[in-house]
Amino acid sequence: MDNNLQASDQREQIVAVQKNGDGDLTAFKTASGRVLSYEEVLQAVQAGQLAGVNAFKGRDGETYIRGDADGDPSNNLDQLPLF
Repeated sequence: MDNNLQASDQREQIVAVQKNGDGDLTAFKTASGRVLSYEEVLQAVQAGQLAGVNAFKGRDGETYIRGDADGDPSNNLDQLPLF
């Protein structure tokens, strides 16, 4: 079990976001300073490379990114600082 925890601790976390004029998330900044597009983050999430986020399929059939549900609204992707 400790190995799994250690592996997840090594995944990058998203610390800031960019939004378009409609308020949609368009880019993400990781704790290491990398800036990733929505598509790049989606691929990284699906590959298990980012902590605290997951991908889900919307009613429209598209795949979207969201923060893991942990009961703390302050760390939702929409609430992260802008960069």
